[in-house]
Amino acid sequence: MFTHIRRSVILAVIAFVLFGILYPLVGVGVSQLFFKHQADGSINANSSGSALIGQNWTSTKFFHGRPDDTGPYAANPKATPVVPGGDNPLVANGISGESAATNLGPRSKVLLANTQQLVAYWHKLGVNPTPDLVTTSGSGLDPDISSADALAQIPMVAGATGISPSRLRQLIASQTQGAEWGFLGSPYINVLSLNEALAKLR
Repeated sequence: MFTHIRRSVILAVIAFVLFGILYPLVGVGVSQLFFKHQADGSINANSSGSALIGQNWTSTKFFHGRPDDTGPYAANPKATPVVPGGDNPLVANGISGESAATNLGPRSKVLLANTQQLVAYWHKLGVNPTPDLVTTSGSGLDPDISSADALAQIPMVAGATGISPSRLRQLIASQTQGAEWGFLGSPYINVLSLNEALAKLR
């Protein structure tokens, strides 16, 4: 019996060392070596946000991302009961959001009503929205938009900042990233990076 206990203790110690210490250290080492930007959370030097997660942009002086906490999805702390906000995991209007898809199907009347509200929301801002600007991303964390999404917002941003549309188009072109490895996905723009470059223009 003592032999069995000793073997169990030795196995537990070996498993602890291998999987509790060495494996996590190797994981951290690999992530720091090959994916340092992502592993460190990509918080910018001025702590304006992370390039890896969608931010809640409310000012018309900036480009907006996918509508994870906009329009009908927006957080409302004054409502009874309190509305926590769409899919945005960040705090918006004093309420923390969540990371998840809405799970509303193509025949959903709620989805149709929400989409119509989002179209109206964008029209009030002077924007003729693209499909991406009136639909949430699958995760609710999408930090990127397409160049078409950014171009659609030029009237809003130009009117609020006084920057000419042609200058904004040049900015969007300079911030557009190609498909991953040249063939995966579509070209995209990181909204945080775009708005930081916009702030430098202003």
